[in-house]
Amino acid sequence: MTPDSEVPVTPPPARSVPVPPHTTGRRRGPRLPSWRREELRTTLWLVPVLLVIVAVLLFLVTYELDDAHYYGHLALPWWIRNDSADAGRQVLIAIAAAVITVVGVVFSITILALTLASQQFGPRMMRNFVRDVGNQVTLGVWVATFVYGVLALGAITSGSGRQAPFVPDISITVAEVLLLVDLVVLIYFIHHVATSIQLPQVIAGIAADLTNAIDAEFPADAERRRPGSDGAEDLPLRELMALLDNQGVVVPASVSGYLQFVGYSELVGIAEHADAVIRLTHRPGHFVVAGRPLATVWPPDAATEVARALARVHVTGPHRTLIQDPVFAIDQLVEIAIRALSPAVNDTFTALTCIDWLSAGLCRISTRTLAEGVYRDRDGHVRLIEFGPTYDRMVNRAIDKVRQAGRAMPAVVIRLLDSLTHVIEYTTTPAQRRVLLRQADMILRGAEQEIPEKEDLDMVRAKHAEVLALAARLDDGTGARRQWDPTVYDARPAGRPGRRSVARLRSER
Repeated sequence: MTPDSEVPVTPPPARSVPVPPHTTGRRRGPRLPSWRREELRTTLWLVPVLLVIVAVLLFLVTYELDDAHYYGHLALPWWIRNDSADAGRQVLIAIAAAVITVVGVVFSITILALTLASQQFGPRMMRNFVRDVGNQVTLGVWVATFVYGVLALGAITSGSGRQAPFVPDISITVAEVLLLVDLVVLIYFIHHVATSIQLPQVIAGIAADLTNAIDAEFPADAERRRPGSDGAEDLPLRELMALLDNQGVVVPASVSGYLQFVGYSELVGIAEHADAVIRLTHRPGHFVVAGRPLATVWPPDAATEVARALARVHVTGPHRTLIQDPVFAIDQLVEIAIRALSPAVNDTFTALTCIDWLSAGLCRISTRTLAEGVYRDRDGHVRLIEFGPTYDRMVNRAIDKVRQAGRAMPAVVIRLLDSLTHVIEYTTTPAQRRVLLRQADMILRGAEQEIPEKEDLDMVRAKHAEVLALAARLDDGTGARRQWDPTVYDARPAGRPGRRSVARLRSER
């Protein structure tokens, strides 16, 4: 078992979280859970289906107008008149055939290009393509135009005897307008795909996801734990932990997979109703094995009710998501960096770009409260305990593998030490700085073992000394800590808003 997958036997220092949003505050309207919204977004069928429905409704409207024109109730301008049924058929057939051909050819070539790009960026490149709203809208517009053209084609009649042929002139004109829209969308799609598979754009997009995940899980306005309150909260917490260890009932997992979402507010409500305490063994992002412990419940009488609730509010799947799991975005950046540092790719500048964005995320994390793991009900009783992500775990996940892969490259080693210097400027406690200094020491030892050039080593030692000096100044109070300004240090690329709002991500917390 790797260190990342180990479950601690004692909880980290935790701040008490009040009743989740569904039990206090303003009453909210019904909403889909955040994990279900994410699942619907990661599809290529939802937006196209909605646009096809819009196309059908649009055809019904234009058909009624054409019908009114056919019976003389509506006059049309000269530029949309088309008295020939055969000409109308030829136009609609050409539009439908061209659109469906473009859909097949363009998307086939795009998927091939993404498959090649994913060899360097990682297998999640295809998933990012599927969840991109621009790609979904592009496919939907083309399919909707095809459906509209086929419906309009079926509405044309040749007439018989003294009855005049029915030619839906307005529908044909709208189909021609949709064809022009498709041409604009095609140009946009080609540009969008060509830019989205470029390394800097991919890395910046993942960094934006990391920013959103950090803001959702660890908001900047979260109240920090007051000094001196440890004893008042730790005593009952220790007693609860002892009861859970000695008398608690273990609830096993029913299915295997990555834990994607946990309904914390629902679990608090269930525990309050059953007058129980729940300790979760896993958090979002962990891999759950069927039959292995998922949670511990005390008292034992409430285990059956809680087990049913856990099966309902724990969502597992074949892959990790960013919902409630900001470490996943860190792992994506690390994956690109170590792929770039591999001998097969040997792309040092891509690794340096990943290190820069990782440092920006760690700077943001350093200013937030991570000790969140104890949830209370409306009366202040502890109802739910989880092992939240610790600062040292997130720092190690961001640096360890990159440090190990680039220990023989002076450029990578120096950039890592530079990034640690930037992160230390935003730390708020000596404990955070000790975690970063430990990484700096390991970077130096690895460089001394792998880098043979003396002058390169001298530069590495100089950067290491800068890290130590800055940490010492902050510890003794002579150094000024930087304050995070989200308007200046936002990790989102310029001109690109966040993919989801913080409020939407936190809707279930």
